[in-house]
Amino acid sequence: MSGVLKVAALIPAAGFGTRLGQGPKAYLDLGGLSLLARSVAALAPHVDEVVVALPEGFALPEGIPARVVIGGATRQASVLALLRATDAEVVLIHDAARPFLPPEVIRTVRTAAAETGAATAALPVADTLVRGQGQASALWGELTARENLWAVQTPQGFRRELLLSAHLEAEQGGIQATDDAGLVARLGLPVVLIPGDARLFKVTTPSDLALARALVVVWDAEDAD
Repeated sequence: MSGVLKVAALIPAAGFGTRLGQGPKAYLDLGGLSLLARSVAALAPHVDEVVVALPEGFALPEGIPARVVIGGATRQASVLALLRATDAEVVLIHDAARPFLPPEVIRTVRTAAAETGAATAALPVADTLVRGQGQASALWGELTARENLWAVQTPQGFRRELLLSAHLEAEQGGIQATDDAGLVARLGLPVVLIPGDARLFKVTTPSDLALARALVVVWDAEDAD
């Protein structure tokens, strides 16, 4: 399944999805399955184990093939708890709120992580970028060139010991990063960018949820073929 090295998929799902306002986001229904169930189902065939961090007092819905640890107050704390809960040599960190996860992205990130130490799915930025000005309402400010800019996605893959060291160093220094690859890059270590997928967006706002509910019909129909 995952070759000589043991591989684990780690899913920090202890957040409460405040921008959606519908309780823990991982439990949100999408086409009859939760976001978490879809992410676990996508990852499980490609790894040796799946471990999920949940809020204290919550349990996995029935039928999800994963272990559970109690998550922390932040995503970063939850990932550290997950890293301590597995002995896998390679780990894939994935946001449960990205349910449309193509198998080829998983395989490519997993391979790159095993070979190089750190890799992440990402997409080259296609939109025009402009820095906003003002407080109450942003005004058009300075244009930012989009060449060589990438939007970072998950999964992100790492040699476990490398990522654990990056997390411990960040914890000692009081550093908070937006994702795990950022903690590794902060140490001056290379992170390989793997072409992701436009469908691999994160369900964060009500408009994201509306888009996901439209896409899931096509996604499930293709999966059934």
